[in-house]
Amino acid sequence: MKPTPFDYAAPRTVAEAIALLADPARDAKVVAGGQSLIPMLNMRLARPELLVDITRIPELTHLTVDASGALHIGAAVRQAHAAADPAVRHGWPLLAAAIKHIGHPQIRSRGTVCGSLAHHDPAAELPTAARALDARFVIAGPHGSRTVPAEDFFVATFSTAVGQDELLSEVVVPPPPARRGWAFEELTRRHGDFASVGVAVLLERDPGTGTVRTARVVFSGAGPVPVRLPAAEDALVGTLVGEEPLAAARRAALAGLAPSDDIHASAAHRRETAAHLLVHACTTAWERC
Repeated sequence: MKPTPFDYAAPRTVAEAIALLADPARDAKVVAGGQSLIPMLNMRLARPELLVDITRIPELTHLTVDASGALHIGAAVRQAHAAADPAVRHGWPLLAAAIKHIGHPQIRSRGTVCGSLAHHDPAAELPTAARALDARFVIAGPHGSRTVPAEDFFVATFSTAVGQDELLSEVVVPPPPARRGWAFEELTRRHGDFASVGVAVLLERDPGTGTVRTARVVFSGAGPVPVRLPAAEDALVGTLVGEEPLAAARRAALAGLAPSDDIHASAAHRRETAAHLLVHACTTAWERC
């Protein structure tokens, strides 16, 4: 199939893009990498009257670390660019690892970080990584910009806090603690497929006691949004991540996750897989602390 007819615009400023999106006379969609939108157009699952191409807006191409140590990723930054950036690989290796799980190199060379976040497939890697990293989302609209934390940004499957007349202009990732280990694990049917289930784990080691000071556990493919599991985190905090804490974290995953069935995997299979991945990810993250 081919898409229904549409108009195309390539604004040069965020203000111009917002004006096009806010026009009540036409249904407009943002396009950057197009790795999710173009297939939807071809299958006529989306029928916008106007595509607003944001890749020619210079103020959206930044990938920088500010004076506080936070990472800023503009809406036009390609996934491959972010994953290869030395600052990202050194300071936020979980983010770089999550990107490398996305599809294939051709996909990552065109797809954008913010595009995947705004599209929000709950099985995708970047929403899970952003939730684990406590990312903040800067949303530009007709009345200015607002910042939304990760826990409020993802609303439901393919739905976020970005309004029809708004644009996700950048994502901001806080600076990492000094002694933090990480792991990103997922199970796919084939390389490049969306994962049946995945998990992101961050563990911070207390330099005084040598135990886990803080823990973050977030799953993909386990609900309509990235699922954070505080019970598993509580099982790890204050421990040396040995057999008992890992068993407790596994039990928390089995009891606390409620994934759904689909044609690829049953809910029970996803839950068991998630618990197994969690144990492996926690072990890896602890070794990296």
